[in-house]
Amino acid sequence: MGEGQRRLSLTQTRVLTVDDQIVFRDAARDVIAATPGFESVGVAASGEEALAEVERLQPELVLLDVRMPGMGGIEAARRITEAHPGIVVVLISIEGSDEVAEDAHASGAAALVRKQEFGPALLRRIWEAHGAHV
Repeated sequence: MGEGQRRLSLTQTRVLTVDDQIVFRDAARDVIAATPGFESVGVAASGEEALAEVERLQPELVLLDVRMPGMGGIEAARRITEAHPGIVVVLISIEGSDEVAEDAHASGAAALVRKQEFGPALLRRIWEAHGAHV
């Protein structure tokens, strides 16, 4: 078993969920709770709150909605990944347009996923691909 896999099996991955819709924040918290090896450490409703909560909570994984009032997820992802290169940022969107994908990649986010596809298996796959080695 590699070091990343060992870390994944022995510790809880700390996850911050950022979305302006409480329904998705609650759903994401349920998905995180249902996924062994992950724990929800907090939620935020805007990009500005995300920046503050990243500093306060020191998550390892941030689930970040692309479209929010004020600072959107793309800009928040850029700022988080620049200030904390070890944090894995996953952008989440209801849409899957190529334009969003280009902006997501440029932001430093590890992945862009559709809200409709978010679940325990996807959460684990993303972490294994992008975070387990951190």
